[in-house]
Amino acid sequence: MKKKTKRILAILILLAVSLAAATALYAGDYYRAGDVEQYLTDGDGVAVSAIDEGYYFDGPGTENALIFYPGAKVEETAYAPLLYSLASQGVDCFLIKMPLHLAIFGINRADSIRAEYPYDNYFLAGHSLGGAMAAEHAAKRPTEYAGLFLLAAYPARDLTAVRFPVVFIYGENDGVLNREKLETGFSLVPPDYTVTEIAGGNHAGFGIYGAQDGDGTATVTGEEQRRITAETILGDIQDGKDG
Repeated sequence: MKKKTKRILAILILLAVSLAAATALYAGDYYRAGDVEQYLTDGDGVAVSAIDEGYYFDGPGTENALIFYPGAKVEETAYAPLLYSLASQGVDCFLIKMPLHLAIFGINRADSIRAEYPYDNYFLAGHSLGGAMAAEHAAKRPTEYAGLFLLAAYPARDLTAVRFPVVFIYGENDGVLNREKLETGFSLVPPDYTVTEIAGGNHAGFGIYGAQDGDGTATVTGEEQRRITAETILGDIQDGKDG
């Protein structure tokens, strides 16, 4: 083998090793879920099971289901308390596990859930980047969902043609959410959108994964923020059913 060829091969191997190392380092850098084991265990009328796409929270409800996309670089089980609460109150939930903990690499994972589990109504929700990617997914399916819930999130594309309501939920003290882009997001959804600003809430309070870089200080507990979030989601779903 010629020296030049050997040199090129050595460089390619070095680049491949460096890329693999960088990918492994990046993949290991994410917010870990806190103590959520009790929300991954059956109880309160909710059966929790691990599925190929993530986790299934099967409660007493039979008509409505919600698919949830987690925030960027956040371990998906951090949102188990919120989804467990929703399931116990009649809305079954699917918590999606994303490649490298980034929903941008799993935008359409909700499709396999809807294909496998029959429900009368499917709702879509997501936190932060997960919410943006949920909106991206829903924009191409304007008639296939019954509602979209954006937790500290906003759409990046036009959703004004969708046939379902859009609900924005965010914390008053959120230091991560870009408020200018949020305002722009309001103009990208149908005019009947609703907004719930949680007094004293912050960005990380929707899950249990500790403090997030750049976030504001919450003046309410995470438990209270999640309670208000679940109450808002359930109320909107019930209003839609009554309507």
